Parts: sequence; structure tokens; C-alpha cells
Amino acid sequence: MSIEKTSATADQAAVENPEAAAGSDVAVDPRLLVRERGFAGYISEFKRKIRAGDLGSLPVVVGLIIIWAIFASLNSNFLTAGNLSDISVAMVGTGMIAVGIVFVLLLGEIDLSVGSVSGVAGAAFAVLNVTHGMPEWLALILAILTGTVAGAIHGFVFARIGVPAFAVTLAGLLFWNGFMLQILGSNGTINLDSSGLVAKLSGYYFSDVAAAYGLAVFAVAVFFVTTFFDNRRREAAGVPSRPLSEIIVRTVLLAVVAFAAAAVFNQYKGLPLAVVLFLAVLVITDFVLRRTAYGRKIFALGGSIEASRRAGINVAAVRISVYAVSGTFAAIGGLFIASKIASANQGAGAGDLLMNAIAAAVIGGTSLFGGRGRTWNALLGVLVIVSIQYGLALEGIASPVQYMITGGVLLATVVIDAVTRKTQKSAGRA
Repeated sequence: MSIEKTSATADQAAVENPEAAAGSDVAVDPRLLVRERGFAGYISEFKRKIRAGDLGSLPVVVGLIIIWAIFASLNSNFLTAGNLSDISVAMVGTGMIAVGIVFVLLLGEIDLSVGSVSGVAGAAFAVLNVTHGMPEWLALILAILTGTVAGAIHGFVFARIGVPAFAVTLAGLLFWNGFMLQILGSNGTINLDSSGLVAKLSGYYFSDVAAAYGLAVFAVAVFFVTTFFDNRRREAAGVPSRPLSEIIVRTVLLAVVAFAAAAVFNQYKGLPLAVVLFLAVLVITDFVLRRTAYGRKIFALGGSIEASRRAGINVAAVRISVYAVSGTFAAIGGLFIASKIASANQGAGAGDLLMNAIAAAVIGGTSLFGGRGRTWNALLGVLVIVSIQYGLALEGIASPVQYMITGGVLLATVVIDAVTRKTQKSAGRA
């Protein structure tokens, strides 16, 4: 009997005897069973994801909890409002750069120039504003565009000429570092206006307690409304959706985290402007990646370049745009770093900044192999790295140990990523 006849016979039997078909091993999306089985369904779904290697952000969340618990047991000052607030502000500069890295990693590529590009942006702003007297808002825009142009150049050489991204961005790392030193001049350091626009990026706090709690209420309300109506659309389309009980549980968990963070901020100086801007960037970029055609093209390229090309996607244009995005966020991160120290100097973009930005994206859950990740991964990853740095600093542990521990965490994350990828392939999900 042919395969076609066998398939037709099976389909006919399923129609004539639906009870028997329901009890057979017909391929059914397991997510559809969750609503039918209640809490037990969620347990089964969780086990299925673990077996399939679909760990999501679970490892990094568990790791962050363990890190905080260890440092809190070693030093009671670690979980104080002042220290946690300082961590949240300190992570923004590197976190902004990591957001751009996420876009590049989704393609399965790398950008080694972001550290130098961030230094160029800070230096460009300082030279335009302080040295040449240009208005701050205009110097700020031009500094950010400097990063956009630098990234677009890297993307063009990579996508159009065919030079490997590693070589292009490594050359960019050297070139832009030299360019930064050139425009800073022999002095090497330009101090920024401590009360100016850029200085306020990291130094301004909303002292009114209503600001932090208001943002928490707004975030929780927006999450519930968008999730609820998105779920309604999925139900109407007949695709797997979340039950209302799960949406409520997720909303409650978000509310606990949001109001706890608001309470911590209000015990210190208030809600930091830097954190507000970082969260806004994460929301916008996450929407772009998950809800727009452009974002789907990026994921498609990360999955298969040839399949994307056959589907009609302009591969070169997407690659160039992604590197332009990476350069833009590198510049924004550089301005936040310059804001933190209120100056632009020859050391900007050097040291461990590049490695921390890449590590933040990877540790947060973005795959090095492309096609999997979210910009929220940058938040989780940079929070892990900065927490380790601050925790070790409180214990007076030297920088070499910090590097070794961060490197160990990064290696463990990459190993988990590789094992997860193999597991998903075995389960037929990658």
C-alpha cells in the first residue's frame, strides 16, 4: 500500500472514530493541552521544555539569585538600597552596548568594535560641545550618529564586499580607537559640564516617590492589557494561547518585582533616569524584534541565510542595518559611560568593556549560534556581571579574580547554550 493511501486511510479513521483518534499518538501541539489539564498541564509543559532544551532565561535567573544570596551572606551591605541603586545605574552603559550586540548575535555574527565606537561617541560629544561650543542637544545627536555611521561602514564591508565580520570589526576596533585619541588631542581628557544634559543621563534621579511607584503601576498595567488582548487575538485565530489564570500569575510576579524595585529606589535617591531610559530601550527593541517584519527578517537570517535569500529577504540590507543598530547603541552606551565619569578620556572604550558587553548578551541567554535571543537578555546578563563586580569590590577582591569569575560564568553559559542547541536538534526543534 502506498504512503498516500495509508495517510488517507488514517485520516478517514480519525474522522469516523474521533474517540480512538484522541487516544492515539496524533501530533498535537503540547501547548494546547495546558489549558485542558490545569496545573498538571503546566508541570507537563515545563518538563517537556526541559527535555527539549528550551530553558529560556531560567538558568540566568537562578544564577542571579544564587549570586545575590552569596554576596548578601558575605556582606550585609550588598542588598542595601544604595548599593542596588548604584548597580542599576552602573549597568546601563554596558547594557546599552549589549542591546546592540544582541542584534548582531541574532545573525550569528560578532562586533568587536563596539568598545572603541562607544569611546568615539563620548569623545565626539565632548569635542563638539566643550571645545567648539556646540549646543548639547545637537552634539548629542551627532555623537550618536557617529556610531550609526561607523556601524553602517562595518556592515557594508561585511555584507557587500564579503570580508568576515570578525576581521572587519577587529579593524574597526583599532581604527576607531586611534580616531578617538586623535580628536581628543594631546591633553587626552575633556571634562563635561557636571550639570549638563549628558551628565544628567546617569546623575539625575526622580526624587518624588510617586515616580517610581507610578512607573511600576504603568508597567504592570501595560503588561496585563497587552498580554490579555494578544491572547484574545490568538484564541480568535485558533492558535495556542495562555489561560487567563496564567496571565494573572505572570502579572502578579511582575508586580512584585516592579514594586520591590520601586521601594528600593525610593529608599535611596529615587528613580534613576538612566534606568527609565534603559527600560524604554528594552521595550522598544523587543517590540521591533518580535512584532515587526524587520525583526522577523533578523531571526530568519540567524536561522538560515540561504533560506532567507530564497524567501526574498535582502540579506545585505538587513546585515548593514543590524551593524548600524549595533554602532548606534554602542554610541549611546558610550555617552552613558561618559556621563558616569563626567568626562571623555583616552581610556574610554578600553579595558573589559567590549568583553563585558558581549558577555552580558550571551550570559543573558542570546545564542552565539544565531537565531535565538531577546534584548531583555542584555538586562539579565549585565545585571549578573555588574552584581559580581560590585559584590567582589565590597569584599576587597582584586580585579584579576573578577575577570576569572566573569570568564567562568561566561564559559558555563556558552556550554549550556551549546548543550541546549544539541538537545533541541535531537528533539527536532532546531
